[in-house]
Amino acid sequence: MKLIQSRDNPFFKGLKRLAESGRERRKTGHTLLDGVHLVESYEAVHGPVETLIVAESALASGEIAAYVKGRDVVVLADSLLRDLGLVDTPSGLLAVATMPSGIAAVNLEKEAILLDGVQDPGNVGTLLRTAAAAGIKQALLSPGCASAWSPKVLRAGQGAHFALAIHEDVDLAEFMAAYCGTTAVTCLDGATSLYEARWHGPLAWVFGAEGQGVRPELMAAARLKIKIPMPGAVESLNVAAAAAICLFEALRRKLVP
Repeated sequence: MKLIQSRDNPFFKGLKRLAESGRERRKTGHTLLDGVHLVESYEAVHGPVETLIVAESALASGEIAAYVKGRDVVVLADSLLRDLGLVDTPSGLLAVATMPSGIAAVNLEKEAILLDGVQDPGNVGTLLRTAAAAGIKQALLSPGCASAWSPKVLRAGQGAHFALAIHEDVDLAEFMAAYCGTTAVTCLDGATSLYEARWHGPLAWVFGAEGQGVRPELMAAARLKIKIPMPGAVESLNVAAAAAICLFEALRRKLVP
């Protein structure tokens, strides 16, 4: 067990680079996982993480102490863990993990979620989590989306990454043109109510950036334009909330024909 208390420690500096830089994560092939659930989810699919890191105060008792008992860990002073700035409320357990390789190829015949320029890490992680919960197996992210393997997206995804084939920097227009099922987008103008729309076969749902929405060229390419009825005094929904409504309505139809 190694205790690190200095910001000048080379290992801590490496953690800081992983926390802050997508380039560093791509170069090393590593990312950071925060929390017992996320580490457990990773290890259940990909095997042991590279390094377990524990806050000094978390060793005293509780879930984290029980989880790391008998394992080789690096102990960080609590102040250093906070300095990493991974999340607003660090759990007390981190892991350096290898980002998965050998992801399944894009499938033009299976359901998918397509994210167009979604920049907020919390929204990207929640969208991935919702898609995995609804039984979708692949996610395609356009350039400009928050990095899927950033610590904040991983934290919001709560293990969804390990149930999905995630493809980044994808040309969504090219995918939509070749897709064998129905491509669907949510919008207000010229759209059919989600609860009245009809479709057959697999769906690829397109969800857009928080402020701008889906790009016009993708909107035009979508075969199905859907709106979510909102009789209340609100004109729009957060992208993750809208996605949850759409994905689970589609799932309901499969379960209850």
